[in-house]
Amino acid sequence: MDLYENQRSTSKIKRDASVNDRIPDGLFLACPYCGTQMYNKQLGDYRVCAKCGYGFRLQARERVALLTDNFEEMDADIEMTTPDFPGYAEKLARAKSQTDLGESVLTGVANIEGEQVALGVMDSYFMMGSLGSMTGEKITRLFEYATAHHLPVVLFTASGGARMQEGINSLMQMAKVSAAVAAHQEAGLLYLVVLTDPTTGGVTASFAMQGDVTLAEPHALVGFAGARVIESTIHEKLPKDFQRVETLLENGFVDKIVPRAELGQIIAKIVKLHHRTEI
Repeated sequence: MDLYENQRSTSKIKRDASVNDRIPDGLFLACPYCGTQMYNKQLGDYRVCAKCGYGFRLQARERVALLTDNFEEMDADIEMTTPDFPGYAEKLARAKSQTDLGESVLTGVANIEGEQVALGVMDSYFMMGSLGSMTGEKITRLFEYATAHHLPVVLFTASGGARMQEGINSLMQMAKVSAAVAAHQEAGLLYLVVLTDPTTGGVTASFAMQGDVTLAEPHALVGFAGARVIESTIHEKLPKDFQRVETLLENGFVDKIVPRAELGQIIAKIVKLHHRTEI
């Protein structure tokens, strides 16, 4: 049998249609940044692409488990009670079920490498980490608690921007949280931001860019408006990696890009250095 006939006979072999049904979803993944395909267990506990170092998105409780020695949650009962926007209540219920959170940020007091901090972690799995009125309330209370107890604040940002279903109430959270940040900084306390993928919209336009020290995970997308919106406005093609943290680092908006596995150590070191300057 020649090669051509062999290919013809092979093409007649019936495929088992049930194979795809027996392969679990998410078994193989493609890196959103470099496109490398990999077996999901290759990501390891930190869920990082082995080729480019991009950190896959984590839920807030996953990040807390990886980062902290212990964590005491605050304001877990705060949630939106009277949503009026059509379909909003259903979306909130679905987000709560998927993330085990009442809102798009998890806040509390944590111990990181022996250093006590007030910790906030935004969750992109909760309505894309959108900034709603209760999200702003939780972050504001975190800063107020930290100011009253003389604690540094470490905040991991991950957001698609202000929550459209709440209109002006969501936009006002930018000013509300910013006021709490200012009071915390006036007390001489440290505010450390960690930018994760993605951090956009009103969060970027306010408290994500107000830290004393700004860290970022490799290749995280950080910006205000989306790239397509900018291109359609200025009628020009944007440079490659225009809204990636590597570009922000080059232009002075980020102090250091830190691999996910090293974040705990770096955060603890910065907190210790700040304590020394207070003496």
